[in-house]
Amino acid sequence: MVSLLVHAVLGVLVVVWILRANPQVFRRVPGGPALSVLELVLYVVGAISVVLGWWFNIRFVREYADDPILNNPIWGDGSWAQYIHLMFANPAAGSAGQDYTIGNVVLLPLMTIVDGRRRGIARPWLYFVATLFTSFAFGWAFYLATVERQRRLAAVDESDPVRRTPARYSPSS
Repeated sequence: MVSLLVHAVLGVLVVVWILRANPQVFRRVPGGPALSVLELVLYVVGAISVVLGWWFNIRFVREYADDPILNNPIWGDGSWAQYIHLMFANPAAGSAGQDYTIGNVVLLPLMTIVDGRRRGIARPWLYFVATLFTSFAFGWAFYLATVERQRRLAAVDESDPVRRTPARYSPSS
């Protein structure tokens, strides 16, 4: 369980790092609600995925580890190595396991890094790092909520000439 607690702390620290690295994105939208309906739904889905993942991970460690409190998180019973092995224990699990692995380890970092840089999100690779300690669905939901927040802020910035950034302002607008 110590390894799960370390995971929880690291997950919170990565989320805080993302928030602190992007204050321009996570500021309040002037004249709007704190969260849009879409942002709220994304955060709720992400949070539910973390809770469900924790429920299964705690069960895994309690049922498989020789010592659930001080188990070795790298190898042996109840470890990452055993977890990955069991993820491919049968063809059905292997099908889901490979899909999850490719989505989380290849597509999510590729998408968030490329798209995040295009959008000016600082340290977009942290969304992938967050998935290592939270869940794949949380990383996606958090990134999509970030993009939605940027969209809302851009709409306000474009409609208010005082708030327009110099790069976006042109004399013809």
